[in-house]
Amino acid sequence: MNDNFLTVTDFIREPGEKSFKHTFFQSDRLLVGLNVLRPGQAQSIHEHSDQDKFYYVVEGAGRFTVDDTTQTCAAGDLILAPAGAPHGVINDSAALLTFLTVIAPFG
Repeated sequence: MNDNFLTVTDFIREPGEKSFKHTFFQSDRLLVGLNVLRPGQAQSIHEHSDQDKFYYVVEGAGRFTVDDTTQTCAAGDLILAPAGAPHGVINDSAALLTFLTVIAPFG
């Protein structure tokens, strides 16, 4: 297997008390990671003053917040959080929520 070509779903793991995180790639310019939340788990509202971020939902559904807007997003949805925008997510469903997180610049 080449480290430059990955199947995201091969890395999904059941989270424990804390959410599951896996970093695929990290440099001073970019972070690409996978997050898995069990029902009821959340990534609290926070912001990055000088970093843009996006979430891409791989499996499941959850409530994502960016600025003053919160909405349910599901597999295939892309959520954009520009630098300085408060953002977060909660898995308010009955199934696992799996999403990619990309942050740039990172470091």
